[in-house]
Amino acid sequence: MSNFWIILFHTYISKLKTKSFIITTAVTIALIVALANLTSIIDVFDKDENTKVAVLDQSDELFAPLEKITSSSNKELELKLYKGSEEEGQKLVKAGEYEGLLVLTYNTEKLPDAHYYSMNIADSSVSADLLANIQIIKSNLAAAQLNLTSEQLVKLNEPVSFQSTALEENAKTAEELDQARGLVYALLFLIYFAVIMYANMIAMEVATEKSSRVMEILISSVSPIKHMFAKILGVGLLSLTQLALLLGIGYYFMTNNKDLSSMEGFLGFGDVPLSTILYAAVFFILGYFLYATLAAFLGSLVSRIEDVQQMITPMTLLVVAGFMIAMFGLGAPDNKFVAVTSYIPFFTPMLMFMRVGMLNLPLWEPVIGIMILVASIIILAVFGARVYKGGVLMYGKSNSYKDIKKALQLTKKD
Repeated sequence: MSNFWIILFHTYISKLKTKSFIITTAVTIALIVALANLTSIIDVFDKDENTKVAVLDQSDELFAPLEKITSSSNKELELKLYKGSEEEGQKLVKAGEYEGLLVLTYNTEKLPDAHYYSMNIADSSVSADLLANIQIIKSNLAAAQLNLTSEQLVKLNEPVSFQSTALEENAKTAEELDQARGLVYALLFLIYFAVIMYANMIAMEVATEKSSRVMEILISSVSPIKHMFAKILGVGLLSLTQLALLLGIGYYFMTNNKDLSSMEGFLGFGDVPLSTILYAAVFFILGYFLYATLAAFLGSLVSRIEDVQQMITPMTLLVVAGFMIAMFGLGAPDNKFVAVTSYIPFFTPMLMFMRVGMLNLPLWEPVIGIMILVASIIILAVFGARVYKGGVLMYGKSNSYKDIKKALQLTKKD
């Protein structure tokens, strides 16, 4: 058993010290810090720089109300009354003197029409603000033509009262669903990226040792299943170290940054049910072991590091498929297709967790999902250990799934 722990901690410490791990962690932390302070960074570059838009008011009446509404709704958008021709105004926009040119006219019904010119319409924030403000003016003018009072206009534009009530006992309310959807969405991304990244790391680790020809020595001193799970647990410990660091920093900024405080409530971190946290941890760990075991014995089949990605591509596609179904399920968690596929082992970590987070499922459903995952991991571990034992001794060009049969034959000979 001591050899098992030696391999485990050697895998953990050696990976922890690698430049790629340190650089990846440092870059990710830098991205988290930058995103958490994105508003402040943008303000540094945009400080004291208002967006200037020239307004050619051919009606001679619309500029004043538009400027009044705009100055109160968006102080960074500055409107300048322009008296020249439309062609000259476009030249000023091309010269960079103005962000855009807004031409205001009346139509045949004495209601405003507008045409906005800018160098690039990809950034629609300015035009969207102008459109909203002009729409207010149009509503007021139309109301005046119809002899509507301001109270009647407000009532006309008042949104309809629409409530949704679930008749099922203990069903979640719309507010609880919205909160759960944000939390599940965030955790699904975490499961998705963690499984892909760390499962690939295990396959690369096995392939690297095999290419260095030290695998024969390791296998002769440690049983294949011990060696395989020592690698899996070593990388698993590394993943927990990295995730704990990144999540800790992310949570710190989310709780201490005023700009992100609203996201905490949206994602559901303000009032997370304990059961959701437990299910997230259970399905994350089981999903990791399932794909890590699969990645370990697939990595043992290749002799060159360059062949690893080709060999594990189908496994990656399984993760992607599960993630895509989960994204669909966020909008329809009680869909029969989602329910059925949540019992397929390779999709269970994401889909069953998504359903548990979004619906009030009876306890037996997630328990069955957990049992299916545990059984699949055991079967995959037993089968994987046999393939692993023969696969690590196979050299030469080996990048086909037919090599699984060869690996099993080598195990029988042994």
